Amino acid sequence: MINKFWAFFIISGSLYLLINGKADVLNSQIISSGKTSLDLILQIFPLMALWLGIMNIAKDSGLLKSASNFISPLLSKIFPEIPKGHESLGLISSNMIANIFGLGNAATPFGIKAMQSMQTLNKKKDEASHSMITFLVINTCGLTIIPTTIISLRMMHDSTNPTDIVLPCIIATFTSLIIGLIIDKFFKGKDK
Repeated sequence: MINKFWAFFIISGSLYLLINGKADVLNSQIISSGKTSLDLILQIFPLMALWLGIMNIAKDSGLLKSASNFISPLLSKIFPEIPKGHESLGLISSNMIANIFGLGNAATPFGIKAMQSMQTLNKKKDEASHSMITFLVINTCGLTIIPTTIISLRMMHDSTNPTDIVLPCIIATFTSLIIGLIIDKFFKGKDK
């Protein structure tokens, strides 16, 4: 559905520029946006490669599993419908740890696998379970301690101190997580 919206915006904007005789503006925007996109990729890629490499080392060394085991008791309280020791809890914790380090790209595969794993526990296959909804709330709030993507964007645009954003990000994401979990708990209570 969203693809249709983007296609509509691109086609209507292009037609508007062509009808008004501003093909040169359209051409310059196409070229400059391509250059900007490439610059962004070249700036973010090394930072993402570094952190994804660190995540792979953490996974292979067992550090990620240890961290997952550390937060599993908390996850058991947040997700009481998931049996202890179920693979979903490990996948959820891996997703959360990747998000904490600002690695949304690394977190996505864990999140998809976690949803698939929770679907095996779901009795109503055509609607999301409470655990799936709670996980989506947590994932959307995205508690972040090191916002790597934002830091790299600030570095790309010559920020004097690109890491100034760390504390506000921690506060904002922690607050949104707490509020999201409270609202989720409220609607779970109403549903029962």
